[in-house]
Amino acid sequence: MNVVIALIPIILLFVLMLGFKVSSHKSALATLIVTACLALWVAPAMDMLPERFAGVSTYSMVGWSVVEGVLKAVFPILIIILMAIFSYNILVASKAIEVIKAQFTSFTDDRGILVLMMVWGFGGLLEGMAGFGTAVAIPAAILIGLGFKPMFSALVALLGNTVATGFGAVGVPVTTLCNEVSPGGVASAATVSQISAFTILQLAPLFILIPFIILTITDRRAWLKNLALAFWTGGVSLAVQFVCAHYLGAETPAIIGSIAAIGAILLYAAVFSPKKKSHDKAIAVHYGFGKTFKAWSVYIFILVFILLSGALCPPVNGFLKSHLVTQVPLPVIGSTFKFGWLSNAGLMLFLGSMVGGFIQGLSFMALMRILAKTLYNMRFTIVTITCLIALASVMNYSGMIQTIAIGMVAISGSFYPFFAPLIGAIGTFVTGSDTSSNILFGKLQASVAHQLGLTGQTTYLGVPGSETNWLVAGNTTGATGGKMISPQSVAIATAACDMEGKDDAILRKAVPYALFYIFVGGLMVFLGW
Repeated sequence: MNVVIALIPIILLFVLMLGFKVSSHKSALATLIVTACLALWVAPAMDMLPERFAGVSTYSMVGWSVVEGVLKAVFPILIIILMAIFSYNILVASKAIEVIKAQFTSFTDDRGILVLMMVWGFGGLLEGMAGFGTAVAIPAAILIGLGFKPMFSALVALLGNTVATGFGAVGVPVTTLCNEVSPGGVASAATVSQISAFTILQLAPLFILIPFIILTITDRRAWLKNLALAFWTGGVSLAVQFVCAHYLGAETPAIIGSIAAIGAILLYAAVFSPKKKSHDKAIAVHYGFGKTFKAWSVYIFILVFILLSGALCPPVNGFLKSHLVTQVPLPVIGSTFKFGWLSNAGLMLFLGSMVGGFIQGLSFMALMRILAKTLYNMRFTIVTITCLIALASVMNYSGMIQTIAIGMVAISGSFYPFFAPLIGAIGTFVTGSDTSSNILFGKLQASVAHQLGLTGQTTYLGVPGSETNWLVAGNTTGATGGKMISPQSVAIATAACDMEGKDDAILRKAVPYALFYIFVGGLMVFLGW
């Protein structure tokens, strides 16, 4: 009975968006209100509240949970989304996007290759550098600019933003997962490398299947070409990401793997689908180094700032993380919200966008007008994401998410490894974040592994390691699939594609692919176990 009650918010959100086609911000607000009511009056009566809240006012617990959710939504998720879309709008205003479009279409006439380059190659690179929606917002917006339909652009961007999310924002999700399950909350380099490698192994078939699906959605007739390109691009991505994960850890797989994928796609296009020579010559003359640098300056400087400030540059990263950090104590729920004003990806996106905007000839006031307009256009997305993060916080502290997970363990028994990715997917669906899902369920996965007796050492697909770590890695494997249908990701796609009120339609398109993705992930975890 407790599990059914705990599932009410998730079911309600689906019913409102898919069944009654209620807009995302209204659905999220209504679900937040219902969730708060459940946490106030039903969860205590059903003994779902964690023991540490015994004797604590449920009104205080729910109130501070909402406060934490709002803070997490704004800092940094909404800031990063705002800046990602701001960066694209600068390209539109300066007309640099026209140069980028021409260059993206200059190397091939094949729409499938072009789409795969955008959402798998470029999108994966954005995810590896920044995460938090940039890999959905920017590729989707550019695809629309290239003439693709909004619904198509939103769907393929969501599909592409899956396997890379485990290592997004320079490996934050997997690093966080490793810390959650390690003694003292600090994982060793060996643990990080092992769980990173296990995650890649569990995702291995999806490195081929997702590119094939993206290509097939683009052109259903060219199935042989789609299969060949999917095996080539996905195989290169898989090999490079596994080597990076196994030997370097969580920081570099998405970044280096995506760069390798871009190279693989360019090589395939040059051999099998070159652009007509007449067009090649005209473009080569028209766009020299100077004009190319100017057009790409926004993304170039975003990349430079993110790499300089990230984990790949420890001295700078350490300085930024230790200065201008705001800490907000959250009484009752017993946590402290921290936000680094200098170390967050949103600042790097803003700085890169401003510098690039100046290089492209826009004045400071023009850039501020673009920023204000971007903020206004995001007003419904802001409501949606804020309500969803607050909802996740309330579900977490009231014991609902833990109740769902424990119920699944009780039902599945020894088949639990197959369902481990589903747990991670539920976490991402509710919170919108692979990192948040790993925080919510990482320790649970490790605890279940011990309950099932998975505490020894064995070999998984040729890689030796801990049985516990294999099951723990299953959480982020599923979390990457849940990202595809997270209402927050859908809201980002909606905003980027200027499809306000169409969240339900996008979600309906994405759900079958997400279920298939989670099934494959579950099968890999179970068979490996």
